[in-house]
Amino acid sequence: MRVIWMLEELGEAYELDPALPHSDTVKALNPAGTVPLLVDGDLVVSESIAMCTYLADKHGKLTFPAGTPQRAIQDSFTFFAADVLEGALWTAAKNTFIHPEDIRVPAIKDVCRYEFQKGLTILEQRLGEGPYVMGETFTLADIIIGHCGGWAVTAKFDLPRSGPIYDYFKRLRQRPAYKAMMEKVAG
Repeated sequence: MRVIWMLEELGEAYELDPALPHSDTVKALNPAGTVPLLVDGDLVVSESIAMCTYLADKHGKLTFPAGTPQRAIQDSFTFFAADVLEGALWTAAKNTFIHPEDIRVPAIKDVCRYEFQKGLTILEQRLGEGPYVMGETFTLADIIIGHCGGWAVTAKFDLPRSGPIYDYFKRLRQRPAYKAMMEKVAG
């Protein structure tokens, strides 16, 4: 979803291939068999954050230039989203439906919810006054964090019902590219 959101934000043309994980088509491009995959000419990129970073850098949009202080801060938000927010969501998912039942640890989901909530508290402290994590500039970090917020709703993790984090996620969901992505995913 976040790669589609990124492409919609960039306004770039793209094609979706509904190939399933571990299908022969996917395994031919990625030995791990995981999706999504980005195919750009001869380049094949796995891992959605890497795809979003590549697309932002390639098109010079939704990112700050590499090697700048702004990029370092942007990257810190992106990695925070992956490590803290998404880490909690992935661990909960693996122990809900991904891992075989006999090795799941259902009680870990309480720890995941705690870690996610702690992450939201940190995000609120770091958010600052701007509408986005980088102030007035919407970046790929917002896409990654916004995706985690949507995933949290699906996973039945609690999100604030008011306040700065609630307002932040609401702003993200109101973006035209987010709405376009949701229409493509639903349709």
